[in-house]
Amino acid sequence: MENQTLGSDILLLEGLKVTPQSSIPAFILLLLIYIFIMVTNIGLVVLITMERSLHQPMYLLFCNMSINDIFGASTIIPRLLSDIFIPSTDRYIHYVDCVIQAFCSHFHASASHTVLMIMTFDRYVAICNPLRYTTIMTRKMMLALSLSAWMVALVMVLILVGLSVRLSRCRWIIFNPFCDNASLFKLSCESVLINNIYGLGYTVVLVGSSITSVTLTYLKIAAVCVFSKNKALNSKALQTCATHLAVYIIMFVSGAIIIILHRFQNISDHRKMASILFHVVPPALNAVIYGLQIKAVRQKIFIMFTKNTMTLTSCWVPACDNAFVASLQCASAHVPGIQCISPHAASASIQSPFAFVLATDLQSTFVFAPQNAYVFVFVTGL
Repeated sequence: MENQTLGSDILLLEGLKVTPQSSIPAFILLLLIYIFIMVTNIGLVVLITMERSLHQPMYLLFCNMSINDIFGASTIIPRLLSDIFIPSTDRYIHYVDCVIQAFCSHFHASASHTVLMIMTFDRYVAICNPLRYTTIMTRKMMLALSLSAWMVALVMVLILVGLSVRLSRCRWIIFNPFCDNASLFKLSCESVLINNIYGLGYTVVLVGSSITSVTLTYLKIAAVCVFSKNKALNSKALQTCATHLAVYIIMFVSGAIIIILHRFQNISDHRKMASILFHVVPPALNAVIYGLQIKAVRQKIFIMFTKNTMTLTSCWVPACDNAFVASLQCASAHVPGIQCISPHAASASIQSPFAFVLATDLQSTFVFAPQNAYVFVFVTGL
């Protein structure tokens, strides 16, 4: 079968190996995962776009990751779904389509690293230079960071795939669930030394710069948190950085497994499965991790789904009642339905000596309280 000529531009794609008995469960599972990836990532992008309170650099930069996850999953999963019920001997793909899929799969993988690097820079500035954050992370800077992340990945992958496309072909079978760069240059009988050298350099530069930037940044952030006596700052830094680090580790481990398994030809089926998981697991988990771990996003999702069945009640507590104020502040930090407004924040909205207007995503209401009091708002169901 290796030497069978299918046509100059028609290739035989191995696709996903499943038995006839497991094809339906595999199709349903993969389809549900794809729907979940689309709904969560598109939903998060829409939420960040629509909510002005989320128009902050960290969330806007995260939109790059969600868009990349949508792109990566759409590159691989639909083709796998369409081939599941087709016999393995009839899974044909046009060479041009194979090149496009290979380019898109590597572009997604490369952009995953570059996007996480610019998000790391954002966290570094926010925690290590908080007073200069707004002057550094301007809209112009965010646009420059986003464009650089995409353009660096684009140029590197164009060269990578271009070196494989230049080769003549003497084979017609792709021994992989989907097309990638290695599958393309393995179709040739020519020397692929240049491809191997550039591929190694590409991996070392991309992964090396990613690991180095993330490691050095988080060591610096850890040092700042250790010497800082601001518990609120340390708590916020831990929350956002732990979320970002979890996303990075998931992406890095998924990619490292593929590279490691490439060295063991006797377990090629495991490598093929790992290559699919790289385009499935991180896109499925990233939006969930950010949506559940970041308080601002979690609160917006909570409000969005309960907006029509919620009401506001409030109370005020004298600032001198330190114990009660502290307990309610602790609750507001962990419970989405409780909001604390300090006397300083309330003074900006004073409408009369003893009242101010409280505006939330749900409704506006008058809250009567002395100017030196803490106001607590409780969001409860009707």
